[in-house]
Amino acid sequence: MNSILTKRRKELLTQAIYAIGGSLMFAIAVNQLIIPLNLYNGGFTGISQLISLFLKEKLHLPLPAGMDMTGAIFFTLNIPLFYMGYRVLGKKFALKTVVTVTMQSAFLLLVPIARTPVIEDYLTSCIIGGIIAGIGVGFVLRGRTSGGGQDIIGLCCAKLYPNISVGQINIIINIMVYAICLLLFDVEIVVYSLIYTTVQAVAIDRVHIQNINMSVMIFTKKLGISKAIMEQTGRGVTNWDGEGAYTKKTSYILFVLVSKYEVAQIKQIVKSIDPEAFMIFTEGCSVDGNFEKRL
Repeated sequence: MNSILTKRRKELLTQAIYAIGGSLMFAIAVNQLIIPLNLYNGGFTGISQLISLFLKEKLHLPLPAGMDMTGAIFFTLNIPLFYMGYRVLGKKFALKTVVTVTMQSAFLLLVPIARTPVIEDYLTSCIIGGIIAGIGVGFVLRGRTSGGGQDIIGLCCAKLYPNISVGQINIIINIMVYAICLLLFDVEIVVYSLIYTTVQAVAIDRVHIQNINMSVMIFTKKLGISKAIMEQTGRGVTNWDGEGAYTKKTSYILFVLVSKYEVAQIKQIVKSIDPEAFMIFTEGCSVDGNFEKRL
């Protein structure tokens, strides 16, 4: 019992580190690399930037030097999305998302905006900023939470439609946002902003490994692995009996479909029962049917 509690605490600590570190990385990328070049994020962060710009330029709202209202606006826009996350993804996810969005909004508010661009070349800044921001968002998602906005919408869609990824939803929403930006800003700014967001979406899908399906075939001569996998992961397992062509001994063949995030757990379960088991992992399987996509 104590070992289970220790493992659970370790898992929660790891998720918290992912969420905090990812939120900070995203805020640094935005405030240090993107905003100084007058580029715009996509999704709800981009919408928040546009509203912040309107408040400063049109309403002349006084703000301290180096501080931006984007974070506070971003949190406000997320309030109705918290309910969506609660309905589709559950209470625990919704509560964790509220904490993460609050933290991310605070980082966006507190991380100073660079007075001069850290990287003056637009394309280089877009690529590096997109990678850092994408890794940050991916870390947040790996922490079993989200940074709000299009991430909540993306996770809800990915939950309901297994072949849709969070990165794809990001790109769709960003196209709509940048179509509006195209009417307001110079075309060059919009193009570079779109490059940044596309790089970010690709980076998200590379880090958010819960989004990647894996088929696993296990060859073992010991019983009990199927039961352990089902009890500890909640995944279904298909068994059939085989025979070694050389040894002529009975071998048990197991098949299970998991997310890439669960691979380490599968390995640990199998090795704890049969250290000599043989496993084959196939990445990127297309799945149709009764498969629970865990995000």
